[in-house]
Amino acid sequence: MAKAVWNGAVLAESETYETVDGNIYFPMSSIHRDYFQESGHTSVCPWKGKASYWTIVVDGAENPDAAWYYPDTKEAAANIKGYVAFWRGVEVEA
Repeated sequence: MAKAVWNGAVLAESETYETVDGNIYFPMSSIHRDYFQESGHTSVCPWKGKASYWTIVVDGAENPDAAWYYPDTKEAAANIKGYVAFWRGVEVEA
């Protein structure tokens, strides 16, 4: 079981996950969407593709761009298409 927690809230929890580059990626279906707000931030990984970000909001506290996902992965990263990863203080354990 993998779990992502920030500011006392469980953001995602799943028995199914992928680990890539030391990051745990959760299926989109496992996230609690009420804590996520779209962000305009993007980044590019040469082998995964273009990442989009979400800001995490829990009890009025914001963690900007703390979750990311690849809407359209490159072929080498197809296993994480539809998955979300976390950073910036989000505690992730598996």
